[in-house]
Amino acid sequence: MLVAAALLDVLILAGALYDSTRLLRPAGRRRLRALEGAERRLVGRRMRGRIGAAAYREGMRSLAEGRRPPRLLR
Repeated sequence: MLVAAALLDVLILAGALYDSTRLLRPAGRRRLRALEGAERRLVGRRMRGRIGAAAYREGMRSLAEGRRPPRLLR
């Protein structure tokens, strides 16, 4: 049981380090900025009434999964 707990701790630590290095790399920061910009544009379109609630939810879901919104929402 102790060995399994130690192995799980090591896996969690490795995952945390991997995620941290991905976000700190220059490419990771550029991607994060691009997603933030896409989110701002999506919110602006929703606030101006250019897209409906369903399209807004779909776009935010895409952003939460790390993808850019579908072409119709850009």
